[in-house]
Amino acid sequence: MHLNDAATEANLLQVALGANQPNLWRSEIFDIDLEEGVAEYALPARMIAVQDIYVSTSVNGSPVTDRMLFPMSLYEYDAQPNKTEQATPTAYLIQKTLSPTITFWQVPDADDTYEAHVRILSQMQDSSQVSGTTLDMPYIYLDVYVAGLAHRLARIYAPDKEQLRKQDYMEALAIAAKTDTQDNVALYIQPALGGYYSR
Repeated sequence: MHLNDAATEANLLQVALGANQPNLWRSEIFDIDLEEGVAEYALPARMIAVQDIYVSTSVNGSPVTDRMLFPMSLYEYDAQPNKTEQATPTAYLIQKTLSPTITFWQVPDADDTYEAHVRILSQMQDSSQVSGTTLDMPYIYLDVYVAGLAHRLARIYAPDKEQLRKQDYMEALAIAAKTDTQDNVALYIQPALGGYYSR
């Protein structure tokens, strides 16, 4: 019974870590060949979140050009007056249902050949009590996993120590999260004043 509880809590811990999206080690690119007149495509059920999307375009065998697409909210998509207009796609809508989908706007046309590259964060592999599979996370998260599992099991077996174990877990998570960032690049903001003149 204790091992079953530990296996269950281990998998629920992985769900919680995935939902907080520190799992950049599970980043992958899912490719979609876009078809003329088809706006909506299925995404894999393992997807937790989308990081970015770019489309590769080629015209009659010309060199491929990559271009970023930008997300639309459901309201922005619904506000489009012509959802079937065909052209080069410039934006997308993600529907996070049980069977997730992506809808491109504008709808791909026949002028070019398009391939969408959807960078997704996917769910971690389940832990297994029977086969004892290798943990699906990097070295820097081992302490997070142990502390998180201790916290979850303290809820069941040592409620008086739950808050202590939670503090251990939160500290380990904060340390690991500092190193698990997408890009460590500077952000520059500067006004473009070239077009403004005073009189």
